[in-house]
Amino acid sequence: MKMEEGCPMEEEHSMEGEHSDDDLVEQIRLGDENAAEELIKRYYTSILLYCKRQGFDREKSEDLTQETFLKLFKNLSGYKGKKKFKPYLYTIANHLCIDERRKIKVYPLENEEEIGYECDEMRRIEDKSAISYFLKSLSPEQREAVILRFGEQLAFKEIAQIVGCNIRTAQSRVRNALKIMRREYRNEK
Repeated sequence: MKMEEGCPMEEEHSMEGEHSDDDLVEQIRLGDENAAEELIKRYYTSILLYCKRQGFDREKSEDLTQETFLKLFKNLSGYKGKKKFKPYLYTIANHLCIDERRKIKVYPLENEEEIGYECDEMRRIEDKSAISYFLKSLSPEQREAVILRFGEQLAFKEIAQIVGCNIRTAQSRVRNALKIMRREYRNEK
């Protein structure tokens, strides 16, 4: 299969003038910090995007990416070479993402289906001034809960901790706020 001109090699970096991943790993084992920096530079963005696609926010994705490389360098003896570096690195990232998801507790809502529908409706409002208008129709507590949930992508447990209430109250504030916003949205149509 002929590669198109200018198309970077995906599987294993070994273009002329560049070291292969396996070469860099061997240099790292010998204590070459520049080789470690090159490997990070080569894969950091890809691992970061992988973690984001797993559903984590930017900050958590960055933490998981850094942890991936830290774990890689601590366990280089586990890597056996033979041009399988990329899958090895992604396996580390995958395991860290799975472990992180296991830490997240799910707090079911009383009527998740209804809230899911309302959330989708809110996301369809693309005009920021319209969203600001609808947010003004809420109580300060409801507004804060909605902003923390959808603007900051926080879990209900985190919202409850921030505003000083229990999880059910945080869920209720968001659910009631979405109902109010939905009603206002329909009245505006």
